[in-house]
Amino acid sequence: MDKKNLAFGRTNFIILAVSMLVVIIGFILMGGDGSTDTAYNPDIFSVRRTKVAPIVCLVGFVSMIVAVVYKPKEEKEVEE
Repeated sequence: MDKKNLAFGRTNFIILAVSMLVVIIGFILMGGDGSTDTAYNPDIFSVRRTKVAPIVCLVGFVSMIVAVVYKPKEEKEVEE
């Protein structure tokens, strides 16, 4: 398959993979035990779950958009 037929280049795939990893890390940061009917867990309102994790996910989603829109510089071909 010719390189010119691909929609994305190598850089696009690398940025996309890293951004997927960042989103997964953000969702892991959101995880944890929740409150039950018998016991209240105040950790559900921790800074990690309410501020840090959503920002990490947002950065990952924005970088996914950048990976799709990013167009690498075209290399000059040497003509003989």
